[in-house]
Amino acid sequence: MIEETVTYALLQAVKASRASITPALAANGLHPGQDLLLSALWSEDGITQAELVTRLGIRSPTVSKALTRLERAGYVRRQIDEKRSRRVFLTPAGRALRQPVEQAWQAADLRLEGRAGHEQLTALQTIIGHLSGPGE
Repeated sequence: MIEETVTYALLQAVKASRASITPALAANGLHPGQDLLLSALWSEDGITQAELVTRLGIRSPTVSKALTRLERAGYVRRQIDEKRSRRVFLTPAGRALRQPVEQAWQAADLRLEGRAGHEQLTALQTIIGHLSGPGE
């Protein structure tokens, strides 16, 4: 049965974890997934939309739609450079979201640690690192 697979359990855990972050995102005017785009920009502001697609492994139309929403909300601005590439820059409001969003993610980790314990959470992080690394 599908429900007995590790993959199913992993997907259920991801959904539960994401659901615990969603209220904090909403309180800051964000939809799920927009935090990941912002995080990429907090690491390197001014990257192209194409680079965002590659780094996040998300389809181009999805990134474009999310950026449009973030732009309307005043968190990012897009600018065409001399090579005709669309670069994405954080606004001051977008930079200000970093602390509350990162706190939401850290709180989610603390909830997981409270349920599983520090050692198990560390082991899970190691396992996930192996599973998500190169080698498919």
